[in-house]
Amino acid sequence: METGNTHKQLKDITYSVLDLAPITAGSTPGQAFKYTLDLAQHAEKWGYHRFWLAEHHSMPGIGSSATSVVIGYVAGGTSTIRVGSGGIMLPNHAPLVIAEQFGTLEAMYPGRIDLGLGRAPGSDQLTAMALRRDVRANGQEFPEQLEQLRAYLDPDSRFNRVRAIPGEGQEIPIWLLGSSGFSSALAAKLGLPFSFASHFSPEYTVPALNQYRAQFQPSATLDHPHTMVGVNIFAADTTEEAEYLATSHQQQFLSLIRNTPGQLPPPVKSMEGLWSEQEKMIIMSQLKTSIIGNPDEVKRKLQAFLDETQADEMIINTSIYDHQARLRSYEIVADITGMNK
Repeated sequence: METGNTHKQLKDITYSVLDLAPITAGSTPGQAFKYTLDLAQHAEKWGYHRFWLAEHHSMPGIGSSATSVVIGYVAGGTSTIRVGSGGIMLPNHAPLVIAEQFGTLEAMYPGRIDLGLGRAPGSDQLTAMALRRDVRANGQEFPEQLEQLRAYLDPDSRFNRVRAIPGEGQEIPIWLLGSSGFSSALAAKLGLPFSFASHFSPEYTVPALNQYRAQFQPSATLDHPHTMVGVNIFAADTTEEAEYLATSHQQQFLSLIRNTPGQLPPPVKSMEGLWSEQEKMIIMSQLKTSIIGNPDEVKRKLQAFLDETQADEMIINTSIYDHQARLRSYEIVADITGMNK
């Protein structure tokens, strides 16, 4: 499919939430989880389709490391919104364990659980070793691990000596997540839905989506390509406020490239003096698909991003220090896309 045409409008696609249970400066994981559940409950009310949580480790500002546990917490506190992983980093885990965990979640909350899978460790090498992961494999074993996981969920796995209970025979949607061409090609080959991490890897978004669509092979799961793209959105009632709120995310990204990750800091009036010109260039490049502005600006920029990607879904990450301002940002998106009726 060619990108750049404008036949899709914002009201034509679905929108979801990507949450990392952000731990703000001076706060605690317990407070982060309360805010995560509150956001999920609001997202459900406003019409968001999915609420996904991401697996990261050894990160002081991210509370969603035990991703399956937090998914259960969110699903238990909501009633209709789909809840899942965006994603589980499969190389960190035995496929049997993930089949059992998500089989358990699906048994508890039938028809509401998604399993998004990535092949990166979601951490540095030392942390990956602490997770008992073979760091030498470099994600190349991912296709084999995925095959094992899907086999455990297959109804015919009841004939095997090793079985995932709960898990076997359950229809849990599997998504492949990626920030390069590896997962897009694998998703196309297997006929699975594909989500691209354009919120931090914008340069490869369109090539990866084009590769996926061009190479897609219909399967029992999907008969045509289905794509989701990630986008950072910082929406507020004024442009000035939105730009101010976005500096928390910029500061957190700055700490990442300096290898000094920390909690999500409060916003600042200006980033000048906090970063070097080279650091600013790196961050602005990696976050260039971020959408910052008032409702009219966000609507225009979001439509342009849809025109470029022709995605079927968008999943929105909003790292804002103040919880009420974060809720307001998601509410604005729900209003301008027609979800919040």
